[in-house]
Amino acid sequence: MNLTKRLESLRGLDSNAATQTSASSGPWAGAAHPSAEPQAVATEPRNRGADGNEALNAIKDRASAALYERMGSRITDPTLDESELQSYVKEELRAIIDEDEIPLSAPERHRLVQEIIDDVLGLGPLQKFLNDAAVSEVMVNGPDKVYVERGGRLFRADARFSSEEHLRRIIERIVTKVGRRIDESSPMVDARLSDGSRVNAIIAPLAVSGSSLTIRKFGQVPLTVDNLISFGTLTGEMAELLNACVHARLNIIVSGGTGTGKTTLLNVLSSFLPADERIVTIEDAVELQLQQDHVVRLESRPRNIEGKGEISIRDLVRNSLRMRPDRIVIGEVRGGESLDMLQAMNTGHDGSISTVHANSPRDAIARLETLVLMAGMDLPLRAIREQIASAVNLIVHISRLRDGTRRVTHVTEVQGMEGDIVTLQDAFTFDYSAGVDANGRFLGRPVPTGVRPRFVDHFAELGIPLSSAVFGSIPTGGGYR
Repeated sequence: MNLTKRLESLRGLDSNAATQTSASSGPWAGAAHPSAEPQAVATEPRNRGADGNEALNAIKDRASAALYERMGSRITDPTLDESELQSYVKEELRAIIDEDEIPLSAPERHRLVQEIIDDVLGLGPLQKFLNDAAVSEVMVNGPDKVYVERGGRLFRADARFSSEEHLRRIIERIVTKVGRRIDESSPMVDARLSDGSRVNAIIAPLAVSGSSLTIRKFGQVPLTVDNLISFGTLTGEMAELLNACVHARLNIIVSGGTGTGKTTLLNVLSSFLPADERIVTIEDAVELQLQQDHVVRLESRPRNIEGKGEISIRDLVRNSLRMRPDRIVIGEVRGGESLDMLQAMNTGHDGSISTVHANSPRDAIARLETLVLMAGMDLPLRAIREQIASAVNLIVHISRLRDGTRRVTHVTEVQGMEGDIVTLQDAFTFDYSAGVDANGRFLGRPVPTGVRPRFVDHFAELGIPLSSAVFGSIPTGGGYR
């Protein structure tokens, strides 16, 4: 039976089956509706429409192949405008469907055209997740395993690639648009999409079970401090303290693990920066969304195919010192640039902000020590610690808890040196003792420790107001809701 007849017969089968089933006894009884969120690491049950979907997919593959054959290199022509290319692809697709006389209903035709456009011009089966504001990350573990992150939790998605070649074609489209390449001689790449989303891809021979693709989506609308307060990430008192710290030009390090929201928190801290100051931002991939007018945005550059032309974060930090910055905001320190950052903080460029990967404020200090050693200057450990203690004033630590939420768990002052140890003092810590609710969500919130940081006395000298309630006594009487 050819695809056209098979599709017609299956369409009739589905319509007959629909009249004989009900919501209580149908194939979705006792399971999540297909329009609902996919369940964690669970696949949807197969229903009678699955064969119809396979027939449509087969028609789609045939139409896609015909489209590639007819358009050739024009699909990847960078001189063509995106809207012009989409219009051209739609016209060609309609012609192919009409020539083959494929009997499709209006919804099926619309779906077929849209899926082929996603395959040809977008990211194929991943495009719908990039368009979904509720999805924050997309992970592909081979052509038939796609996972997404919603609300801080991972779910197995009902999407797949038709083959390993299909997945490789999507990966190559991503890296080609940013002037990079991926092949057996260069089997992994970091890049970003046009909207700023981070992309990491790795292919065979390094990826054994199929090409792997990870996309961390870039929020189109930057989150504000009010958003983080409403999410429970931080409290109003904590936000007031951080606002005062930024205006007092304290040097701040945001620490946390991978995917905890360090860049989002850095964005919020950057929103406190005065509009009349010159700000220089330095990043591996541009993600910061500063709303101030006087901002210079710098982005590092990887080496080219010949292994030349690399401009590192460290090069940009050194260059930024000659750009007359009032503030330097570094997206993340992960190498020798940490030494240059500390020197800048200690030589008049106070009020700088950056992030670092660490599991706690104490680990953040140890991590900075290690990163400074990576600069290759062979400095004694005590000298490095003195640099850190003198340069860094505040560490804000953010964590992703078991319930998937991101919470600021520590606001910690760097007080100085005591012997050979950098001394820290927590101003806020997260209250885990409140327990969890029936859904497993933590009821706790960040609470003040009752200890006033030493730098608060400096606020009065600068005329920066800070309400007495910020370091008030810790509330009692049960959990925080």
